[in-house]
Amino acid sequence: MLRIGPYTLPNPFILAPMAGVSEMPFRVIAFQLGAALCPTELVSSQGLMRINQRTLKYLRFDPAVERPYSLQLYGGDPEAMARAAVIGKSHGAQIIDINMGCPVKKITKNGAGSALLCDPERAATLVRDVRAATGLPVTCKIRSGWDANQRNYLRMASVLFEAGCAALAVHPRTRAQAYTGQADWRVIADIKHHFPDQCVIGNGDVKTCADAHRMRETTGCDFVMIGRGALGNPWLFRELLGGPSPEPEERCEGVLRHFEAHMEFMGEPLSAVRTFRKHLAWYGHGLRGAAVFRAEVNQLDSADEVRDAVRRFFAAARADPQGPSEEQDVDYRAALG
Repeated sequence: MLRIGPYTLPNPFILAPMAGVSEMPFRVIAFQLGAALCPTELVSSQGLMRINQRTLKYLRFDPAVERPYSLQLYGGDPEAMARAAVIGKSHGAQIIDINMGCPVKKITKNGAGSALLCDPERAATLVRDVRAATGLPVTCKIRSGWDANQRNYLRMASVLFEAGCAALAVHPRTRAQAYTGQADWRVIADIKHHFPDQCVIGNGDVKTCADAHRMRETTGCDFVMIGRGALGNPWLFRELLGGPSPEPEERCEGVLRHFEAHMEFMGEPLSAVRTFRKHLAWYGHGLRGAAVFRAEVNQLDSADEVRDAVRRFFAAARADPQGPSEEQDVDYRAALG
């Protein structure tokens, strides 16, 4: 049975929490297409403590779709994290996910994110204090270590599970690697081997359905977390469950629905158009004419112009036989402060 804490999930495929991506509109789409769980993007514990309105906006979720609702927090101070988690619970959070893997200096310089890999005991204290304050299941996301000389993932797994971590997501790159190089799935398998009765979530370099199934088969992980592979392709979750890939008309309508939901979420049309540009680039990834489309939408400032450009491009979009020219990427410097 696929469980995280008291929650039974319908399948083993989870959307990764990504800064500037895992907002409510995209999470809802992923849930509707079959994702079993969609944690929020990383949210600052200090921002919640200060009742920062920009931060609070990112706690919004759709209770009719997002079940369970998993809120990812980052921070290095146990008391602040516990208090922020209580605020999150008051806004509907049912799972608290603690980020212990973000490599961005903005996060690590304050002892949060992957800086916690260097202090396993403090990481464990975060888990215990958040659990005690909220009574909610607490999950964590880690990396294999700080660098090649400090790959302490087994130590981290040990103290976090002992502290009551309900599920551990593992991105098997070091902090020094950031998002470069190849994810070492042997790390995931090693953790599952040493902790066979614990819930382990594999993450890293899952771009296709075949990758996701191969990760489960080769590592024994309970769940597969998909990040960059879902950028512009939330239909991947449907395909993982045996459903079809989208036809051009469905893709077009899906992009437009996401845009309208993003406009409503942001509340300010010009800002929404500009922040949605990255999604448009991801949606065009791997399609014929994507580079020209990306250059076009990066110049647009009105919602009507975006709608017209989407209809022209996606209604007839076909896969590029040459394949995508570059990797999708996420700007984790945009993490909520």
